[in-house]
Amino acid sequence: MTTLALPRFSPRRALRRLPDSILLLALSFACCYPFIWTLGIAVGNGEQVFDFPPPLWPKDAGWQHFAAVWDAIPLGRFLWNSLCISGLTTLGTLAVSALAAFPLAKLRFRGRQLVFYAIIATLLLPSEINFISNYVTITRLGLDDSRLGVVLPSIAGAFGIYLMKHAFEDIPDEIIDAARMDGANDWQVFWRICLPLSRPYLATLGIFTLVWSWNVYVWPSVVLKTPELYPLSIGVLYLKGAFATSTRMVAAGAVLAILPVLAVFVFCQRYFMRGMDGAVK
Repeated sequence: MTTLALPRFSPRRALRRLPDSILLLALSFACCYPFIWTLGIAVGNGEQVFDFPPPLWPKDAGWQHFAAVWDAIPLGRFLWNSLCISGLTTLGTLAVSALAAFPLAKLRFRGRQLVFYAIIATLLLPSEINFISNYVTITRLGLDDSRLGVVLPSIAGAFGIYLMKHAFEDIPDEIIDAARMDGANDWQVFWRICLPLSRPYLATLGIFTLVWSWNVYVWPSVVLKTPELYPLSIGVLYLKGAFATSTRMVAAGAVLAILPVLAVFVFCQRYFMRGMDGAVK
């Protein structure tokens, strides 16, 4: 029975990697500090909000502000709306991106590169430039003030098509040729071969789309008029009063809005990193 040999510790190698480790530690702290600071405000008494330098964690931590947020706004309804909108947007984006990327990556037809370049060119345009045309279309379809009106304009994006195209291009053509020799058609190649082999990319695209659709604010605020349909990104604004605002309540609402997508990323980070590694290649 063979055992794996662990690499020997080398002080010289550790010293060479010390600057990189310090830089990564500093970047990690800079990325995590806003969330930690917001959480500290949410569980504190509010007196440390304007302190400089701001404390990392309050001395009198408590969770009463989270219960106050639950009593102040219909948090469960807003959370359900966010789950519906984000879930439908994510599933729709995965389906549309994969279906659009497969012919661009594995089928040969005239104008294929021109179509792909036209799709990529849309990345140069800000998303807000489509608001007027999308709103007119949604209104004429009778989907204004509905969750479906928020979802439909968001399920087709150039980033998703670009990522899935590279995912399908990484699949060796020999596998697809062997499947075609066995009698598989284009749909069977797509469904039984390409999709299972591109699961890390699908997970990466799903996490990106989920985080974006969970936090999006402008487009739902344009389409939705009924407060009962508001997602959590809009609903937490009810914690901000017209003449007085409780910073502790707003911070607690922001933490509650962040926690679901943070949990999804923690559980799916393995697939996310594999997909990002393939996308960089």
